[in-house]
Amino acid sequence: MDSFHIFGLQFLLSLVAYGLLAKWYVAPRLARLPLHDALIPLLVPHAFRHLGLVFLVPAVVAPTLPAAFALPAAYGDLLAGVLALLAMVALRARWPLALPLTWLFNIVGTLDLLHAFYRG
Repeated sequence: MDSFHIFGLQFLLSLVAYGLLAKWYVAPRLARLPLHDALIPLLVPHAFRHLGLVFLVPAVVAPTLPAAFALPAAYGDLLAGVLALLAMVALRARWPLALPLTWLFNIVGTLDLLHAFYRG
């Protein structure tokens, strides 16, 4: 099996495992919460997307990592992470723009992920 197939299989199996965990444990508990409270735990993992800035640290990534991938991936992750943090604060404080901010995070985060897959 070559690296591409190994990566694809790992990704697929992880997606299945996390999907089952979400269906069996996370969704039932979040379904009982008000919308604003249920969205916060879903944003928590994304609040750490600032770690994507590691793509810009030469000692961490290979020198052959193309800047055309590293720069948009790093700054896209940073933007998504900051938006996730802002959305969490807005949801917790029940700000009127909390749900639009959460949607904005989702759109930006999804576009960042799609762009990184396309460039990667």
